[in-house]
Amino acid sequence: MSMLTIGWIGVGCLFGLLALRMSIGIALMIVSFVGISVMLNTTAAFGIVSALPFSFIGDWSLTAIPMFLLMGFIAANTGLTTGAFDLLKLLLARVPGGLASASVGACGLFAAASGSSIATTAAMSRIAVPEMLRAKYHPSLATGVVAASGTLGSLIPPSILMVLYGIFTEQSIGQLFIAGVIPGVISALIYMGMITIRCALSPSLAPRSNEIFDLSRFFGLLWSVWPFPVLIMGVLGGIFGGFFTPTEAGAVGASLAILIAVLRRSLTWEAMRSAIRQTVVATSSIFFLSIGAIMFTRFMGLSGVPRSLSDAMLSVSDNQIVIILMVAGLFIILGMVIDSIGLMLLTLPVLLPVLESADVNLIWFGIITIKLLEIGLVTPPVGLNLYVLHSALSGKVKLSDIISGTTWFIAMDVVTLFLLIAFPALSLFLPSLMAG
Repeated sequence: MSMLTIGWIGVGCLFGLLALRMSIGIALMIVSFVGISVMLNTTAAFGIVSALPFSFIGDWSLTAIPMFLLMGFIAANTGLTTGAFDLLKLLLARVPGGLASASVGACGLFAAASGSSIATTAAMSRIAVPEMLRAKYHPSLATGVVAASGTLGSLIPPSILMVLYGIFTEQSIGQLFIAGVIPGVISALIYMGMITIRCALSPSLAPRSNEIFDLSRFFGLLWSVWPFPVLIMGVLGGIFGGFFTPTEAGAVGASLAILIAVLRRSLTWEAMRSAIRQTVVATSSIFFLSIGAIMFTRFMGLSGVPRSLSDAMLSVSDNQIVIILMVAGLFIILGMVIDSIGLMLLTLPVLLPVLESADVNLIWFGIITIKLLEIGLVTPPVGLNLYVLHSALSGKVKLSDIISGTTWFIAMDVVTLFLLIAFPALSLFLPSLMAG
Protein backbone atom coordinates (compact mmCIF):
# COMPACT_ATOMS: atom_id res chain seq x y z
CA MET A 1 0.00 0.00 0.00
CA SER A 2 1.44 3.38 -1.01
CA MET A 3 1.92 6.25 1.42
CA LEU A 4 -0.56 8.34 -0.61
CA THR A 5 -3.24 5.67 -0.18
CA ILE A 6 -2.55 5.51 3.56
CA GLY A 7 -2.85 9.29 3.71
CA TRP A 8 -6.25 9.36 2.01
CA ILE A 9 -7.48 6.50 4.22
CA GLY A 10 -6.33 8.54 7.20
CA VAL A 11 -8.34 11.56 5.99
CA GLY A 12 -11.42 9.34 5.61
CA CYS A 13 -10.94 7.88 9.10
CA LEU A 14 -10.55 11.38 10.52
CA PHE A 15 -13.90 12.52 9.18
CA GLY A 16 -15.43 9.23 10.37
CA LEU A 17 -14.22 9.94 13.92
CA LEU A 18 -15.53 13.50 13.73
CA ALA A 19 -18.91 12.18 12.59
CA LEU A 20 -18.92 10.06 15.78
CA ARG A 21 -18.50 13.34 17.73
CA MET A 22 -14.95 12.63 18.87
CA SER A 23 -12.93 15.67 19.96
CA ILE A 24 -11.08 17.15 16.97
CA GLY A 25 -7.79 17.29 18.85
CA ILE A 26 -7.97 13.63 19.90
CA ALA A 27 -9.09 12.53 16.41
CA LEU A 28 -6.16 14.37 14.80
CA MET A 29 -3.69 12.76 17.22
CA ILE A 30 -5.05 9.22 16.81
CA VAL A 31 -5.15 9.36 13.01
CA SER A 32 -1.68 10.92 12.81
CA PHE A 33 -0.09 8.44 15.22
CA VAL A 34 -1.63 5.36 13.56
CA GLY A 35 -0.90 6.69 10.06
CA ILE A 36 2.76 7.40 10.80
CA SER A 37 3.10 4.00 12.50
CA VAL A 38 1.79 2.26 9.37
CA MET A 39 3.91 4.33 6.95
CA LEU A 40 7.14 4.19 8.96
CA ASN A 41 7.05 2.28 12.24
CA THR A 42 5.77 2.60 15.80
CA THR A 43 9.15 3.81 17.08
CA ALA A 44 9.10 6.75 14.64
CA ALA A 45 5.51 7.55 15.63
CA PHE A 46 6.40 7.61 19.34
CA GLY A 47 9.42 9.76 18.55
CA ILE A 48 7.18 12.33 16.84
CA VAL A 49 4.64 12.23 19.69
CA SER A 50 7.36 12.77 22.29
CA ALA A 51 9.16 15.61 20.47
CA LEU A 52 6.80 17.51 18.17
CA PRO A 53 4.19 18.77 20.67
CA PHE A 54 6.81 20.11 23.07
CA SER A 55 8.77 21.89 20.37
CA PHE A 56 5.58 23.44 18.99
CA ILE A 57 4.14 24.60 22.32
CA GLY A 58 7.57 26.04 23.13
CA ASP A 59 7.15 28.53 20.26
CA TRP A 60 7.43 31.99 21.82
CA SER A 61 4.78 33.41 19.46
CA LEU A 62 2.09 31.26 21.08
CA THR A 63 2.35 33.22 24.34
CA ALA A 64 0.29 35.94 22.63
CA ILE A 65 -2.78 33.69 22.78
CA PRO A 66 -3.27 33.46 26.58
CA MET A 67 -2.33 37.13 26.95
CA PHE A 68 -4.91 38.39 24.43
CA LEU A 69 -7.50 36.04 25.94
CA LEU A 70 -6.74 37.37 29.43
CA MET A 71 -7.06 40.95 28.15
CA GLY A 72 -10.49 40.18 26.68
CA PHE A 73 -11.83 38.30 29.70
CA ILE A 74 -10.67 41.03 32.09
CA ALA A 75 -12.39 43.64 29.92
CA ALA A 76 -15.57 41.55 29.89
CA ASN A 77 -15.59 40.70 33.62
CA THR A 78 -14.87 44.25 34.79
CA GLY A 79 -17.50 46.00 32.68
CA LEU A 80 -15.22 47.90 30.31
CA THR A 81 -17.76 47.40 27.49
CA THR A 82 -20.76 49.16 29.00
CA GLY A 83 -19.74 52.74 28.23
CA ALA A 84 -19.19 52.12 24.51
CA PHE A 85 -22.64 50.64 24.03
CA ASP A 86 -24.33 53.48 25.95
CA LEU A 87 -22.49 56.12 23.90
CA LEU A 88 -23.40 54.54 20.56
CA LYS A 89 -26.96 54.00 21.77
CA LEU A 90 -27.27 57.75 22.39
CA LEU A 91 -25.70 58.70 19.04
CA LEU A 92 -27.88 56.30 17.02
CA ALA A 93 -31.11 56.76 19.00
CA ARG A 94 -33.05 58.31 16.10
CA VAL A 95 -31.77 55.87 13.46
CA PRO A 96 -34.04 52.91 12.57
CA GLY A 97 -32.76 49.93 14.55
CA GLY A 98 -30.38 52.20 16.43
CA LEU A 99 -29.90 49.83 19.37
CA ALA A 100 -28.97 46.98 17.01
CA SER A 101 -26.50 49.20 15.12
CA ALA A 102 -25.07 50.35 18.45
CA SER A 103 -24.54 46.68 19.32
CA VAL A 104 -22.55 46.20 16.11
CA GLY A 105 -20.33 49.17 16.89
CA ALA A 106 -19.83 48.13 20.51
CA CYS A 107 -18.93 44.59 19.43
CA GLY A 108 -16.38 46.03 16.99
CA LEU A 109 -14.81 48.17 19.70
CA PHE A 110 -14.71 45.33 22.18
CA ALA A 111 -13.24 43.04 19.53
CA ALA A 112 -10.37 45.52 19.11
CA ALA A 113 -9.73 45.25 22.84
CA SER A 114 -9.99 41.49 23.22
CA GLY A 115 -9.11 39.41 20.15
CA SER A 116 -11.74 36.79 20.94
CA SER A 117 -15.12 36.26 19.28
CA ILE A 118 -16.32 34.20 22.24
CA ALA A 119 -15.37 36.90 24.77
CA THR A 120 -17.02 39.57 22.59
CA THR A 121 -20.27 37.62 22.23
CA ALA A 122 -20.43 36.66 25.90
CA ALA A 123 -19.83 40.24 27.07
CA MET A 124 -22.27 41.95 24.71
CA SER A 125 -25.02 39.35 25.18
CA ARG A 126 -25.37 40.47 28.80
CA ILE A 127 -25.38 44.17 27.94
CA ALA A 128 -27.03 44.72 24.56
CA VAL A 129 -29.61 41.91 24.24
CA PRO A 130 -31.58 42.68 27.44
CA GLU A 131 -31.64 46.37 26.43
CA MET A 132 -33.07 45.56 23.00
CA LEU A 133 -35.65 43.15 24.43
CA ARG A 134 -36.80 45.83 26.88
CA ALA A 135 -37.19 48.20 23.93
CA LYS A 136 -39.51 45.64 22.26
CA TYR A 137 -37.06 44.63 19.53
CA HIS A 138 -37.93 41.37 17.84
CA PRO A 139 -36.00 38.59 19.68
CA SER A 140 -34.47 37.29 16.44
CA LEU A 141 -32.97 40.70 15.62
CA ALA A 142 -31.87 41.39 19.21
CA THR A 143 -29.97 38.10 19.44
CA GLY A 144 -28.93 37.66 15.81
CA VAL A 145 -27.09 40.98 15.72
CA VAL A 146 -24.97 40.14 18.79
CA ALA A 147 -24.25 36.57 17.64
CA ALA A 148 -23.10 37.83 14.22
CA SER A 149 -21.30 40.97 15.41
CA GLY A 150 -19.44 38.94 18.01
CA THR A 151 -17.57 37.29 15.14
CA LEU A 152 -15.88 40.63 14.46
CA GLY A 153 -13.51 39.59 17.24
CA SER A 154 -11.93 37.19 14.74
CA LEU A 155 -11.37 39.82 12.04
CA ILE A 156 -10.68 43.08 13.87
CA PRO A 157 -7.17 42.94 15.35
CA PRO A 158 -5.87 41.63 17.64
CA SER A 159 -7.28 38.21 16.77
CA ILE A 160 -6.51 34.77 18.22
CA LEU A 161 -7.31 33.12 14.87
CA MET A 162 -4.85 35.45 13.12
CA VAL A 163 -2.11 34.51 15.61
CA LEU A 164 -2.67 30.80 14.92
CA TYR A 165 -2.91 31.33 11.16
CA GLY A 166 0.31 33.37 11.16
CA ILE A 167 2.19 30.69 13.10
CA PHE A 168 1.00 27.79 10.94
CA THR A 169 1.59 29.60 7.63
CA GLU A 170 4.76 31.42 8.77
CA GLN A 171 3.28 34.82 7.90
CA SER A 172 3.80 38.10 9.74
CA ILE A 173 1.22 38.36 12.54
CA GLY A 174 1.64 42.14 12.52
CA GLN A 175 0.74 42.32 8.82
CA LEU A 176 -2.24 40.02 9.37
CA PHE A 177 -3.45 42.29 12.16
CA ILE A 178 -3.31 45.45 10.04
CA ALA A 179 -4.80 43.60 7.05
CA GLY A 180 -7.93 42.91 9.09
CA VAL A 181 -8.69 46.57 9.87
CA ILE A 182 -10.42 47.60 6.61
CA PRO A 183 -12.33 44.28 6.16
CA GLY A 184 -13.46 44.50 9.80
CA VAL A 185 -14.77 48.05 9.39
CA ILE A 186 -16.49 47.10 6.10
CA SER A 187 -18.18 44.13 7.78
CA ALA A 188 -19.51 46.33 10.59
CA LEU A 189 -20.76 49.03 8.18
CA ILE A 190 -22.54 46.47 5.99
CA TYR A 191 -24.24 45.03 9.07
CA MET A 192 -25.37 48.53 10.13
CA GLY A 193 -26.61 49.39 6.66
CA MET A 194 -28.67 46.20 6.46
CA ILE A 195 -30.16 46.79 9.93
CA THR A 196 -31.13 50.38 9.08
CA ILE A 197 -32.82 49.42 5.81
CA ARG A 198 -34.67 46.43 7.30
CA CYS A 199 -35.93 48.38 10.31
CA ALA A 200 -36.99 51.33 8.13
CA LEU A 201 -39.02 48.97 5.92
CA SER A 202 -40.36 46.89 8.84
CA PRO A 203 -40.73 49.19 11.88
CA SER A 204 -42.20 46.32 13.94
CA LEU A 205 -38.72 44.75 14.11
CA ALA A 206 -37.39 47.67 16.14
CA PRO A 207 -39.69 50.41 17.52
CA ARG A 208 -38.26 53.93 17.20
CA SER A 209 -36.64 55.37 20.30
CA ASN A 210 -38.02 58.51 21.96
CA GLU A 211 -34.66 59.31 23.54
CA ILE A 212 -33.55 62.94 23.12
CA PHE A 213 -29.91 63.77 22.52
CA ASP A 214 -28.41 65.26 25.69
CA LEU A 215 -25.08 67.05 25.22
CA SER A 216 -24.05 66.80 28.89
CA ARG A 217 -24.81 63.06 28.91
CA PHE A 218 -22.89 62.69 25.64
CA PHE A 219 -19.72 64.17 27.16
CA GLY A 220 -20.18 62.05 30.27
CA LEU A 221 -20.41 58.89 28.19
CA LEU A 222 -17.53 60.03 26.00
CA TRP A 223 -15.36 60.15 29.11
CA SER A 224 -16.54 56.68 30.16
CA VAL A 225 -15.19 55.02 26.98
CA TRP A 226 -11.59 56.15 27.44
CA PRO A 227 -10.44 52.54 28.18
CA PHE A 228 -11.06 51.55 24.56
CA PRO A 229 -8.76 54.06 22.85
CA VAL A 230 -6.12 53.41 25.50
CA LEU A 231 -6.23 49.65 24.97
CA ILE A 232 -6.45 49.89 21.18
CA MET A 233 -3.67 52.44 20.86
CA GLY A 234 -1.59 50.63 23.46
CA VAL A 235 -1.78 47.32 21.60
CA LEU A 236 -2.16 48.13 17.91
CA GLY A 237 -0.29 51.44 18.03
CA GLY A 238 2.64 49.71 19.70
CA ILE A 239 2.70 46.95 17.06
CA PHE A 240 2.40 49.24 14.04
CA GLY A 241 4.78 51.77 15.56
CA GLY A 242 7.42 49.08 16.00
CA PHE A 243 7.66 49.52 19.78
CA PHE A 244 7.03 45.84 20.42
CA THR A 245 6.14 42.64 18.57
CA PRO A 246 2.61 41.20 18.27
CA THR A 247 3.67 38.56 20.81
CA GLU A 248 4.77 41.17 23.34
CA ALA A 249 1.60 43.17 22.60
CA GLY A 250 -0.48 40.48 24.27
CA ALA A 251 1.30 41.00 27.58
CA VAL A 252 1.09 44.78 27.18
CA GLY A 253 -2.64 44.56 26.47
CA ALA A 254 -3.34 42.28 29.46
CA SER A 255 -1.34 44.60 31.75
CA LEU A 256 -3.18 47.66 30.42
CA ALA A 257 -6.56 45.99 30.91
CA ILE A 258 -5.70 45.19 34.53
CA LEU A 259 -4.38 48.72 35.14
CA ILE A 260 -7.50 50.33 33.62
CA ALA A 261 -9.77 48.10 35.70
CA VAL A 262 -7.83 49.07 38.84
CA LEU A 263 -8.08 52.78 38.01
CA ARG A 264 -11.84 52.39 37.42
CA ARG A 265 -12.12 50.44 40.69
CA SER A 266 -13.92 47.63 38.89
CA LEU A 267 -11.29 44.89 39.34
CA THR A 268 -12.39 42.53 42.11
CA TRP A 269 -10.75 39.30 43.20
CA GLU A 270 -13.74 37.39 41.85
CA ALA A 271 -13.46 39.11 38.45
CA MET A 272 -9.73 38.38 38.33
CA ARG A 273 -10.19 34.72 39.31
CA SER A 274 -12.93 34.31 36.72
CA ALA A 275 -10.80 35.90 33.97
CA ILE A 276 -7.81 33.69 34.80
CA ARG A 277 -9.97 30.56 34.92
CA GLN A 278 -11.59 31.36 31.56
CA THR A 279 -8.17 32.10 30.06
CA VAL A 280 -6.68 28.81 31.25
CA VAL A 281 -9.64 26.78 29.93
CA ALA A 282 -9.66 28.55 26.54
CA THR A 283 -5.86 28.38 26.15
CA SER A 284 -5.77 24.67 27.02
CA SER A 285 -8.44 23.93 24.43
CA ILE A 286 -6.61 25.90 21.71
CA PHE A 287 -3.23 24.33 22.49
CA PHE A 288 -4.72 20.83 22.55
CA LEU A 289 -6.17 21.38 19.09
CA SER A 290 -2.89 22.88 17.89
CA ILE A 291 -0.88 19.85 19.01
CA GLY A 292 -3.23 17.57 17.07
CA ALA A 293 -2.95 19.85 14.04
CA ILE A 294 0.85 19.94 14.06
CA MET A 295 0.95 16.12 14.22
CA PHE A 296 -1.56 15.93 11.36
CA THR A 297 0.64 18.32 9.36
CA ARG A 298 3.57 15.89 9.72
CA PHE A 299 1.36 12.93 8.74
CA MET A 300 0.05 14.76 5.67
CA GLY A 301 3.55 15.79 4.67
CA LEU A 302 4.78 12.20 4.79
CA SER A 303 1.76 10.85 2.88
CA GLY A 304 1.87 13.27 -0.05
CA VAL A 305 -1.89 14.01 0.16
CA PRO A 306 -1.43 17.80 0.01
CA ARG A 307 0.60 17.57 -3.19
CA SER A 308 -1.93 15.15 -4.72
CA LEU A 309 -4.79 17.50 -3.85
CA SER A 310 -2.82 20.45 -5.20
CA ASP A 311 -2.30 18.72 -8.54
CA ALA A 312 -5.99 17.78 -8.72
CA MET A 313 -7.22 21.32 -7.99
CA LEU A 314 -4.71 22.93 -10.35
CA SER A 315 -5.82 20.54 -13.09
CA VAL A 316 -9.28 22.11 -12.81
CA SER A 317 -7.91 25.66 -12.94
CA ASP A 318 -4.78 27.54 -11.93
CA ASN A 319 -6.72 30.79 -11.63
CA GLN A 320 -6.37 32.18 -8.10
CA ILE A 321 -10.00 33.32 -7.87
CA VAL A 322 -11.33 29.92 -8.96
CA ILE A 323 -9.12 28.15 -6.41
CA ILE A 324 -10.19 30.50 -3.61
CA LEU A 325 -13.87 30.00 -4.52
CA MET A 326 -13.38 26.22 -4.35
CA VAL A 327 -11.70 26.56 -0.96
CA ALA A 328 -14.51 28.89 0.19
CA GLY A 329 -17.13 26.30 -0.72
CA LEU A 330 -15.19 23.67 1.26
CA PHE A 331 -14.94 25.96 4.30
CA ILE A 332 -18.63 26.85 4.26
CA ILE A 333 -19.67 23.18 4.10
CA LEU A 334 -17.21 22.01 6.78
CA GLY A 335 -17.93 25.10 8.90
CA MET A 336 -21.44 23.76 9.52
CA VAL A 337 -20.08 20.79 11.47
CA ILE A 338 -16.59 21.81 12.71
CA ASP A 339 -15.69 24.71 15.00
CA SER A 340 -13.61 27.58 13.61
CA ILE A 341 -10.22 26.85 15.18
CA GLY A 342 -10.51 23.13 14.48
CA LEU A 343 -11.52 23.78 10.87
CA MET A 344 -8.60 26.11 10.22
CA LEU A 345 -6.03 23.81 11.81
CA LEU A 346 -7.54 20.78 10.06
CA THR A 347 -7.46 22.24 6.55
CA LEU A 348 -4.29 24.35 6.47
CA PRO A 349 -1.88 21.37 6.24
CA VAL A 350 -3.73 20.14 3.16
CA LEU A 351 -4.48 23.48 1.47
CA LEU A 352 -1.18 25.34 1.87
CA PRO A 353 0.61 23.49 -0.98
CA VAL A 354 -2.37 24.27 -3.27
CA LEU A 355 -2.22 27.97 -2.42
CA GLU A 356 1.55 28.16 -2.75
CA SER A 357 1.44 26.41 -6.15
CA ALA A 358 -1.13 28.95 -7.36
CA ASP A 359 1.01 31.79 -5.94
CA VAL A 360 -1.84 33.02 -3.73
CA ASN A 361 -0.88 35.84 -1.35
CA LEU A 362 -1.19 34.21 2.09
CA ILE A 363 -1.95 37.48 3.89
CA TRP A 364 -4.91 38.05 1.54
CA PHE A 365 -5.99 34.43 1.89
CA GLY A 366 -5.66 34.72 5.67
CA ILE A 367 -8.28 37.49 5.79
CA ILE A 368 -10.58 35.49 3.50
CA THR A 369 -10.08 32.45 5.75
CA ILE A 370 -10.97 34.44 8.88
CA LYS A 371 -14.13 35.74 7.15
CA LEU A 372 -15.12 32.20 6.20
CA LEU A 373 -14.52 31.06 9.78
CA GLU A 374 -16.70 33.95 11.00
CA ILE A 375 -19.56 32.56 8.91
CA GLY A 376 -18.98 29.16 10.51
CA LEU A 377 -19.27 30.69 14.00
CA VAL A 378 -22.96 31.51 13.35
CA THR A 379 -23.87 28.61 11.04
CA PRO A 380 -25.80 25.73 12.67
CA PRO A 381 -25.55 23.03 13.79
CA VAL A 382 -22.14 23.78 15.34
CA GLY A 383 -22.04 27.62 15.22
CA LEU A 384 -20.33 28.28 18.55
CA ASN A 385 -21.49 31.88 18.94
CA LEU A 386 -25.12 30.72 18.79
CA TYR A 387 -24.67 28.51 21.84
CA VAL A 388 -22.51 31.03 23.73
CA LEU A 389 -25.28 33.60 23.32
CA HIS A 390 -28.04 31.13 24.22
CA SER A 391 -26.15 30.07 27.34
CA ALA A 392 -25.37 33.66 28.40
CA LEU A 393 -29.09 34.51 28.17
CA SER A 394 -29.99 31.42 30.25
CA GLY A 395 -32.46 30.28 27.61
CA LYS A 396 -34.59 33.47 27.73
CA VAL A 397 -34.63 33.47 23.91
CA LYS A 398 -35.23 30.28 21.96
CA LEU A 399 -32.26 28.90 20.04
CA SER A 400 -34.43 28.78 16.90
CA ASP A 401 -34.98 32.55 17.15
CA ILE A 402 -31.23 33.15 17.51
CA ILE A 403 -30.51 30.98 14.46
CA SER A 404 -33.18 32.67 12.33
CA GLY A 405 -31.87 36.07 13.43
CA THR A 406 -28.41 35.36 12.05
CA THR A 407 -29.66 34.52 8.53
CA TRP A 408 -29.60 38.12 7.30
CA PHE A 409 -26.14 38.64 8.78
CA ILE A 410 -24.78 35.51 7.10
CA ALA A 411 -26.07 36.91 3.79
CA MET A 412 -24.17 40.16 4.50
CA ASP A 413 -21.05 38.14 5.34
CA VAL A 414 -21.27 36.52 1.91
CA VAL A 415 -21.47 39.99 0.32
CA THR A 416 -18.37 41.07 2.28
CA LEU A 417 -16.60 37.85 1.33
CA PHE A 418 -17.13 38.48 -2.39
CA LEU A 419 -15.83 42.04 -1.97
CA LEU A 420 -12.67 40.74 -0.28
CA ILE A 421 -12.13 38.17 -3.05
CA ALA A 422 -12.86 40.60 -5.89
CA PHE A 423 -10.77 43.45 -4.46
CA PRO A 424 -7.61 42.10 -2.78
CA ALA A 425 -6.48 45.70 -2.10
CA LEU A 426 -9.09 45.90 0.68
CA SER A 427 -6.91 43.45 2.61
CA LEU A 428 -3.46 44.26 1.23
CA PHE A 429 -3.37 48.06 1.07
CA LEU A 430 -2.50 48.71 4.72
CA PRO A 431 0.03 45.83 4.95
CA SER A 432 1.77 47.22 1.87
CA LEU A 433 2.15 50.56 3.66
CA MET A 434 3.45 48.78 6.74
CA ALA A 435 5.95 46.79 4.66
CA GLY A 436 7.02 49.94 2.85
